[in-house]
Amino acid sequence: MKGWRSARAPLIWGALALAICVPIAAAAGSEQLAWRGPVYILAGFAGIIALGLVLVQPLLIGGYLPGLSAYRGRRAHHWIGGALALAVVIHVAGLWITSPPDMIDALTFTSPTPFSPFGVTAMWAIFFVALLALLRRRLGLRLRTWRVVHVPLAIVIVAGSVAHCLLIEGTMETISKAVLCAAVLAATIKVIADLWRKRTLRDGGIARQ
Repeated sequence: MKGWRSARAPLIWGALALAICVPIAAAAGSEQLAWRGPVYILAGFAGIIALGLVLVQPLLIGGYLPGLSAYRGRRAHHWIGGALALAVVIHVAGLWITSPPDMIDALTFTSPTPFSPFGVTAMWAIFFVALLALLRRRLGLRLRTWRVVHVPLAIVIVAGSVAHCLLIEGTMETISKAVLCAAVLAATIKVIADLWRKRTLRDGGIARQ
């Protein structure tokens, strides 16, 4: 038991690092990069990193990463949310520079590619959450209200990002991409289920009083 506890933290952090870094490394070795310009490559890797950050977010807010207190987890969640928004900006800006007509079609939901609407929907949800997080104190949003708004948007972000990634046939290697997407879905479902269970127990306790 003690051996497991001592090994638990490095195993969790190691698994997280592998889930994020293996897809990036696999994409870096893709033969398709030979036909791409530097701006397009930067945009593509910004998208892969963004998906990795989407995995980190529920793990932080759920307190699943050992060595981080609840306060530090929330603060890291806040800053990584900003990094996620920045990665999406780089991703979209790079694709805009390389192919403005394609991006116009994507942003107006007229693109023939099936992955575009999912990515654009996730993008706007990310931007909206980031804006609300910046204005939360000015708007006077309570924690309960914030969660009512944030959780559905987080589901949209996760579902849209995963669908967008899985439908793209690009530089990402198939198996590592699927594992990363599965990890994102599993982490999100886990944290939502835990939050729901805590809320149910809390409301049940209040009702009994």
